Amino acid sequence: MKRTIISFDYALKTVFRDKANFDILSGFLSELLERNVTVLEILESEGNPFGKDGKTNRLDVKAKFDDGELAVFEFQHDEMKDFLGKAIYNASKAVVEQVPKGTPVFDFNKVYSINISYYNMGAKEEYVFHGNLNELTGIHYDETMPFSQSLDPNAPRRHIHPEYYLILPNMFEEKIVTKFDEWVYVLKTSTVKSEFTAAGIQQAGKRLDTLKMTPKEFAEYEAEQYATWRHNSTIHAAKVNGKAEGKAEGKAEGRAERDRLQADLEAAQAEKEAAQAEKEAAQAALAAKEREIEELRRKLRLN
Repeated sequence: MKRTIISFDYALKTVFRDKANFDILSGFLSELLERNVTVLEILESEGNPFGKDGKTNRLDVKAKFDDGELAVFEFQHDEMKDFLGKAIYNASKAVVEQVPKGTPVFDFNKVYSINISYYNMGAKEEYVFHGNLNELTGIHYDETMPFSQSLDPNAPRRHIHPEYYLILPNMFEEKIVTKFDEWVYVLKTSTVKSEFTAAGIQQAGKRLDTLKMTPKEFAEYEAEQYATWRHNSTIHAAKVNGKAEGKAEGKAEGRAERDRLQADLEAAQAEKEAAQAEKEAAQAALAAKEREIEELRRKLRLN
């Protein structure tokens, strides 16, 4: 049995702002980070990503854990050349916002950058990527230094460099191997199977069920989904038209090039024929001159 639920990005900016539903997001993060995570708060970031024209297609949300760490979510539905740059910007911004202005001490909690892209960014097979910097490596000696700190000498050092996750749902072939694969399946299909056991996932199936939405809630959800579809359709049409125009321009340029080459060929052939005619005329003049010389020599011998 499957439950059709609202899209995860829509849930993040609506349903998940209710503390009663934090356990769903906590489950998602627990499976991704492979440790128990409890979300305490959803922090405001860029606000509702869909303007009146429905054109903006990005979502930024910050979630605060019980240990003070943060997760920054970014969703992208169409191609964005600087998507990874935006991920670094968001993570850096989440770090900077933790440090009060004017403070001489740089103490902050770790930030997890969770980036979910529905275009494949050149990936060949993988659908979940992870990157972090937990230590520095010596150049001259075989030595490492943890990228961590603690202002309290009696407290353990904490890794402070942001960690990055890139999830590509459309690359997922729907072969469930890990618990987090179940969540990737949800990201791709917006459905929850009854046999799924990942943390928070059955709660998502129950509370995000589209059949349980009020008419007003469903209308708002449908409007947002339509805005996403319209935006993606516009981008796709622009790409198709661009390719078609490019092909047409290429064909026109190809015809023009062929015409130019044909004209050059005809001109070269005409020059060759003119040169050949000049050569034949010169050869005839030379032969006539040789005959004239022979005739003069003959007359000279007779005299």
